[in-house]
Amino acid sequence: MKYTVITGASSGIGYETALAFAAKGKNLIIVARRLDKLEELKSKVKEISSDLDVVIVTSDLSVTDQAYTLYNDLKEYQIETWINNAGLGEGSFVAEQNLEKVESMLRVNIESLTILTTLYVRDYADVEGTQLINVSSALGYVIAVGSVAYSASKYYVSSFTEGLAKELELKGAKLKAKVLAPAITETEFVKKSIDAEDFDYKANMPKYHTAKQMAGFMVDLYESNEVVGIVDQNYDFNLRGQIYPVISEF
Repeated sequence: MKYTVITGASSGIGYETALAFAAKGKNLIIVARRLDKLEELKSKVKEISSDLDVVIVTSDLSVTDQAYTLYNDLKEYQIETWINNAGLGEGSFVAEQNLEKVESMLRVNIESLTILTTLYVRDYADVEGTQLINVSSALGYVIAVGSVAYSASKYYVSSFTEGLAKELELKGAKLKAKVLAPAITETEFVKKSIDAEDFDYKANMPKYHTAKQMAGFMVDLYESNEVVGIVDQNYDFNLRGQIYPVISEF
């Protein structure tokens, strides 16, 4: 039995991606901190298909050691797709940012993502039909003043994953690495980034996508042969090859 792992599955893009992959008949391993939200998601998946297996795993990826624990706990499963969707934001000017919050963001967005990516690639690079999708951001390709640290963390995700995709290609690996780069999406993300109790997207954002739309784009990327799925400035979704220039040292 094969599984799709989705981190950050308790809400937003991760939650909707789980439902989208369930609709494609995929067994799921859903990962997040909030057990109640994962149990709610599992029940929704079972409404789509009672035959699907849904494994719930609680993990706090702002604690780097938990990334290792998460991966090791999943060794018994055959994982055909790993989606690193978990991410944190920080919406303030550098001089004013909460460093404790920034540290957590860097551990989730960079450290845990790198650990989970590396461990998965080591085990599955030569397994037919496998994919790794790392969720970056449109701000991983342009710098956002007022969210510079967040933007820089997503530059890392984009360049790291694009570079990995090239390494896998040069080695003739069967595993495909891809980057999803959403723009503003209607999730809990902005609210948490600016420490607000609520955030009205319709009132504050001229354009945005719903989490369900982004999950649809995730499926489009999954089903494509391209490396990058990115939302452009017009809020159109584009599938394309690598964006960053790559120098091969092979």
